[in-house]
Amino acid sequence: MSDAKLVGSDRVLAVLAELARHPNGIGLEEMARAVDSSKPTVHRALASLRRAGFAAQNGHGRYLLGNEFLRMAFAHQEARPDHVRVMPVLEALCDRYGETVHYAVLDGTSVVYRSKLDPPAGAVRLTSVVGGRNPAHCTAVGKILLAEALRDEDAVRAWVGDRTLERPSERSIGTAEELHAELVRIRDQGYATDDQENEPGVNCVAVPAYLTSPTVPSGAISVSGLAYRTPLRKLVNDLPAIRAIVTEKDPW
Repeated sequence: MSDAKLVGSDRVLAVLAELARHPNGIGLEEMARAVDSSKPTVHRALASLRRAGFAAQNGHGRYLLGNEFLRMAFAHQEARPDHVRVMPVLEALCDRYGETVHYAVLDGTSVVYRSKLDPPAGAVRLTSVVGGRNPAHCTAVGKILLAEALRDEDAVRAWVGDRTLERPSERSIGTAEELHAELVRIRDQGYATDDQENEPGVNCVAVPAYLTSPTVPSGAISVSGLAYRTPLRKLVNDLPAIRAIVTEKDPW
């Protein structure tokens, strides 16, 4: 938490956010430490959330997200226009390749996964989750969107700023110069790859998605797979088929 003390609704929201980090529940004392507030104060915040159905308490006295909050979150996700439009594309890609497929959007320096489909039960699955984030510069979905957003080297340098680019693997891009060169290549070829840059052993290919506009990408669609099972070269060679599926079901 920040050094500033939380008050009123900010404290309630902080408690709600902390509940989301503990799917197996969290005790009152642990919650009080996490949000840097007294136990009576946190107890009142939890009581407010419980009255609204946004928090619940299990038989061991630990607090969890409540069913009403989960109902609202899932209903909102299922009704999102981009989610509704992209699901037929993801289903077709998942059926064809038997690999994990994503729809993601750019949010600052990260990508956020809006929709995801996993391969059939029994196959090895990736750890990504809907609502989860990854660094944009080392994911295929992120790089294809950055290629559209950052059109020259000055824009790339401004986006990087004073940050040290995170490098989840030894193959990750680490400098503004490397990122600019990669984005130029992506614009020329019309697709992006992740060659075990975000996670060792996992590769990915991504293309832009035009769900809300015929000219501006709303996000990106990717096919991800374990390198030993689906080599990156196989995905790149199959890009015409991937693009055909995306285009066929595109609303524009």
